Amino acid sequence: MTDRNLQLQEIIEKNPGIQFREIMRNSGLKNGVLSHYLGKLEKNGLVKVMRGPRQTRFYPPKTTEDESIVIKALRKQTPRDLLLALVENDGLEFSELVKKVGKSPSTVSLYLSQIVQDGLVEIKLEKLKKRYYIKARDLIDQLIEDYRPSLLEKPVSGFEDIFNSL
Repeated sequence: MTDRNLQLQEIIEKNPGIQFREIMRNSGLKNGVLSHYLGKLEKNGLVKVMRGPRQTRFYPPKTTEDESIVIKALRKQTPRDLLLALVENDGLEFSELVKKVGKSPSTVSLYLSQIVQDGLVEIKLEKLKKRYYIKARDLIDQLIEDYRPSLLEKPVSGFEDIFNSL
């Protein structure tokens, strides 16, 4: 195993759900070289690659499907803020979530519907009002605990929110 392979595995291990460009920045490797090495690591089962619309994320090989869904949400600022707000105050109404995360209602709506669709949050009707609750609480708590430094304290630009709300 080359030093480059080990370097890339370490970057992915410390930053589960990392995207290609971030790996490029962290490793200093150029696009073609990085593609080559990541392709070999994937082929040999040393990294797990999840391809979605407009994004590919890289995970340690033992990452489960459920974990990858939670990690993906925790790596984006608004979904992370929504999940953390619901971890702290389970059972919030939409207007309370908007206030807690400090984003526009349309941005909150976009990301909230995504984390509901992903099965991380559920909606319950109480006194004719929708309230949002954490659904995968144990898994979310565990992943927040395991990856707090790399996932939760990394500054994330609002650019991704702007781009995804287009």
